[in-house]
Amino acid sequence: MSLLADVRTLLDRAYAETRDQRLADARRRVDEPLRVAIAGKVKAGKSTLLNALVGEELAPTDAGECTKIVTWYADGPTYAVTAFLKDGHAEQRPFNRIQGAVQIDLGRPADQVDHLEVRVPSARLRRHTLIDTPGIASLSTDVSLRTMAFLEAEGERAAQTDAVIYLLRHMHGSDVRFLESFHGDGLSTGTPVNAVGVLSRADEIGGCRLDAMDAAGRVAERYATDERLRRLCPVVIPVAGLLGAAGATLREDEFRVLAAVAAEPMSDVVELLLTADRFASAAGRFAAQAPGRRRVLQRLGLFGVRLSVRLIREDIVRDAADLARELTAHSGIDRLREVFTAQFVGRSEVLKARSALAVIDECVPAESWLAAEAERIRASAHEFVELRLLHLVRSGRLPGTDDQLARLDMLLGGQGGAAYHRLGLPAEAPPARIAMAAKAALASWQAVGEHPFSARELRTAARAAMRTCEGILQVV
Repeated sequence: MSLLADVRTLLDRAYAETRDQRLADARRRVDEPLRVAIAGKVKAGKSTLLNALVGEELAPTDAGECTKIVTWYADGPTYAVTAFLKDGHAEQRPFNRIQGAVQIDLGRPADQVDHLEVRVPSARLRRHTLIDTPGIASLSTDVSLRTMAFLEAEGERAAQTDAVIYLLRHMHGSDVRFLESFHGDGLSTGTPVNAVGVLSRADEIGGCRLDAMDAAGRVAERYATDERLRRLCPVVIPVAGLLGAAGATLREDEFRVLAAVAAEPMSDVVELLLTADRFASAAGRFAAQAPGRRRVLQRLGLFGVRLSVRLIREDIVRDAADLARELTAHSGIDRLREVFTAQFVGRSEVLKARSALAVIDECVPAESWLAAEAERIRASAHEFVELRLLHLVRSGRLPGTDDQLARLDMLLGGQGGAAYHRLGLPAEAPPARIAMAAKAALASWQAVGEHPFSARELRTAARAAMRTCEGILQVV
């Protein structure tokens, strides 16, 4: 049986014996889309990033009451909003769409609401539910605690999410502490592949200059090599969320505003684009265009405006559709989606199994046969063996040369779970080439495992790597 099939069977048996509703909920969760939370400090750009990932203006980006509440965005047959209250009740809530964003009438103070669920007909939400969380390090301690309580895996208590996208602007010790709390011990609760870092509002890092994303890319690379961060969040991607969201939802009237600016003499364009304030409120003959410019600036940011004007002036784009594609390409959102698919969607089975087994730990006595069976699954399932080894590699606790550890990281799925990711091949590699690479990797790790000078821990890792190679060869 597959890993999830084993876990489903154990959940069914555990519920039949205990009648614990948490186990019934966990059983349903196994067959639901992967749960991915978006977390970060206040004003990190979480709602904007969520809108960019969904490709629709959904999450409000202003500081309203609803931004203080954990909000789930899930696929559904029609738009609907449900408030789940702290007293255990749930109720449908009225809402409006204001400039695309879902504005919800709570009908009560935010502190009475446990979480909100927004259902949206969306193909992008069918494989994963996105969860927008209140800002960490908020001025309101209660608001920060809601996010920490939702995401933390503490002791035997299971986290309510399977993976997290964590937004950083400037790396602080609090960011590392949060990721450590989400990961737990790195083995039974968190994993080194269920967190992806986003260097958010990346266009602002370089002062909104036209080379800002290149500068942000260098900062992200530096973060990714930081030993404290790498063991918790090995991938950090620079993303300009406003560009990603605008690329998905750019309107023709917004393009016309930008095209009008681009058509002005170069000296006037330079003056208009000098600062955000000047672009939004220039007087004189530009005054009549100010309201439209303010709306475009709010949607794209100063970097997005400067980039759009350059693309239009250089005749690289000629209409809203062209500009939308370029904004998306420059935003970094496509790269994030690639990593999202490789790290999360490609590992959804093991991540959901991990979450389900954590619920079993929480609900059954440690000395029971159910707990023993859960531990047997963890110990014997090769997917969990890979995760444990990957954690050892990334935490610096596995002996080996730099080359061995880098190859092991990749083979164990550190860059993605697909066979071509594991073997360092391009996505279009044919089965014959994958098989050849897998055989070569198998022979290489067999030699490491049999070498008399290999450390005992490395020999154990080599045997696991061989099993991974054998698994690849069975399916190609």
